[in-house]
Amino acid sequence: MGIVNVTPDSFSDGGCYLDRDAAIRHAARLVDAGAVVIDIGGESTRPGAVPVAVDDELARVVPVVEAVRATTDVAISVDTTKPEVARAALDAGADIVNDVRGGRDPELLAVVAAYDAGLVLMHMLGEPRTMQDDPRYDDVVGEVGDFLATQVAAATEAGVRREAIFVDPGIGFGKTVAHNLALLGNVDRVAARARVPIVVGASRKRTLAAIVGDGIAARDDATLAVTVIAFVLGAAMVRVHDVAASVAAAKWMESIEVAA
Repeated sequence: MGIVNVTPDSFSDGGCYLDRDAAIRHAARLVDAGAVVIDIGGESTRPGAVPVAVDDELARVVPVVEAVRATTDVAISVDTTKPEVARAALDAGADIVNDVRGGRDPELLAVVAAYDAGLVLMHMLGEPRTMQDDPRYDDVVGEVGDFLATQVAAATEAGVRREAIFVDPGIGFGKTVAHNLALLGNVDRVAARARVPIVVGASRKRTLAAIVGDGIAARDDATLAVTVIAFVLGAAMVRVHDVAASVAAAKWMESIEVAA
């Protein structure tokens, strides 16, 4: 899953693709690099981020979805928590709604069900503005897995097909470094609790910098390690900025597994 942030303030590439044409060119590069899903978002969910108005998010996202759909058959995901944005993006040609609030809004679930769209349910403790204010868990792996299992049940009850649902443990969303590392090392346990495929989105996250040092190059190197670990533990997909490198890492891993 290749990331296209149509935002001015995302932590890694804020402002780089706010211009519609730049975002479209970036999406095309990600497709050429091997992305099977393009995830387009118009509201930053970095720690400390403030909400974006519906009209602003629509103006950022919908033209990019329309243009990407006109040029590729690759699946398009819209990274939003707003039912209005999800509906407009699905009308424009998106296939999946990537909800960082994990399906807490029944209206959003109803939109996904009405369009028979795909759905990614992510775990987040609190909200972006406050989620890193002393997050606490007794058992982060169990609690995140149980939350996602509950939300999968809520989505299916709302009419979303179970086979169209993915879950995401929400690396960096209301977790300490220790919490994030525990989740990354137990991707299989989280997926087993939720009983649907799992997406891991750790690309360039602050947790990686805490281990390897800051800077995009260091974070990208760490992202490749996470990509391999995630797939070894059974992840179905990774959400990344550098698609080409992650595709190469996944191919090497697959080749080694086949040879073994």
